[in-house]
Amino acid sequence: MCELNVIMLSGDKREKIMDSVAKILVEGDSIQLTGILGEKKTVQGSIKEINLSRGEAIILSK
Repeated sequence: MCELNVIMLSGDKREKIMDSVAKILVEGDSIQLTGILGEKKTVQGSIKEINLSRGEAIILSK
C-alpha cells in the first residue's frame, strides 16, 4: 500500500499537515484527506505535486 505525507506549502513555509494519507478527494478548492485508519481532514488549497517515490503530496495554501 502507498501512503502519503501531505505537506502544506505557504510561500517558503512547509508544514506537514497529515501522515499516512490513503485517499485524497478534491472538490473545487476543498481537499479532503483520509488516513489509513479512517481519520479525515479537510483543507483549502490546490494540489501542486504528488510524488509517490518520496511518499509526499504538496498542497498550495489559498
